[in-house]
Amino acid sequence: MVDKMKRGRPPMRHDIHKEVIRILSDGDTPKTTSVLTKELSQVLNKRLSWNTVDKYVQELVQVGRVQPIELPHSKDDQKSGLTVYTLKK
Repeated sequence: MVDKMKRGRPPMRHDIHKEVIRILSDGDTPKTTSVLTKELSQVLNKRLSWNTVDKYVQELVQVGRVQPIELPHSKDDQKSGLTVYTLKK
């Protein structure tokens, strides 16, 4: 029996999920998607877009690993402010 090797680029999903959880567990301060993007780009030595990181963070929110916290808008009560993320407790 011959094992078939997978072809193509390996998925980044697992690496990004693992690193997001590690970054959030290292500090007590909740992080924005922009901060996560900057830290992930340094750790993975690969330029990642904000949209890519946001997509994977939203996946972690859906499975219940990460908790979003919406901060109030500084000037307008009708709008929501920044969303920061922490590990779900």
